Amino acid sequence: MSTATTTLVPVGDVELCVEAFGDPADPPVVLLAGAAGSMDGWSPDWCTTLAAAGRHVVRYDHRDTGRSTTSPPGAPDYDGGALDRDAEGLLEALGLGPAHLVGVSMGGGIAQSVALRRPDLVASLTLVATSAVGGVDEPLPGPAPSAAAWFEDPPPDPDWTDRDAVVAWSLAAERAFAGALGVDDDDDRAAAGATFDRSHDVAAAGNHWLVLGDDDGDDSHDSDDGDGSDGDRPAPDVHHLAVPTLVVHGSHDPLFPLAHGEALAAAVPGARLLVVEGMGHQVPPRSTWDVVLPAIRDHTATPA
Repeated sequence: MSTATTTLVPVGDVELCVEAFGDPADPPVVLLAGAAGSMDGWSPDWCTTLAAAGRHVVRYDHRDTGRSTTSPPGAPDYDGGALDRDAEGLLEALGLGPAHLVGVSMGGGIAQSVALRRPDLVASLTLVATSAVGGVDEPLPGPAPSAAAWFEDPPPDPDWTDRDAVVAWSLAAERAFAGALGVDDDDDRAAAGATFDRSHDVAAAGNHWLVLGDDDGDDSHDSDDGDGSDGDRPAPDVHHLAVPTLVVHGSHDPLFPLAHGEALAAAVPGARLLVVEGMGHQVPPRSTWDVVLPAIRDHTATPA
């Protein structure tokens, strides 16, 4: 079994908590969580399984999650583009580029943005349950009513100091966005508990929604421009992605219906689409690993 090592890595004005699995000499695979998600969304078993296939697997806490630098809840001191810059800076600080990026939801948006702005840092993309950051002009379906309702009339926040209440709230959120396959209660409960135990302030993760300006339940990444600056630059366009790309999308994704994954795969030159039957808007649940993990293993065999 791979041994995990955890470190705090200075990146710009923050420290990011990073955990690595496997042999550092193996091709690096960096896992990017979705909005308000810590590294714990990627199960340790997922990481060790991929590491056993000969990959150096790295997961990290976005700022405002886990042990990474945290702003007060409701008062983020950064903009949405900072999440892109954090990913780029982390790759540089760890000397991992070019790395294989695996991003879910917002993490998939960040991965696209990094590959567009800094292709030298990216060996391949695996984009899970996400949508194009730009360049897809066709109308795409909005969230299913069940997912839209979560944002339009959300349940009340838990007592953020009560571990049991926070875990229960997190499980309810996972179930709201799961597909026909449902959720892995044990994995999701363990992830929520680990996040609570490790976080400086678990409520601060909600700051992501504030900086992303998400008004409609869409947690795709909202990039400020196509090259990392704030100047007048062309909007990001996934037609310009120039790295091998695997799009993994659930047939029952209630937030980004399958048409989002299909449009993304059609727009990225040479991309391949893997439709996971029954999966919703989620990190691939354990019941899909026999399909998803071999696909990622094969895709990341591309020399880094």
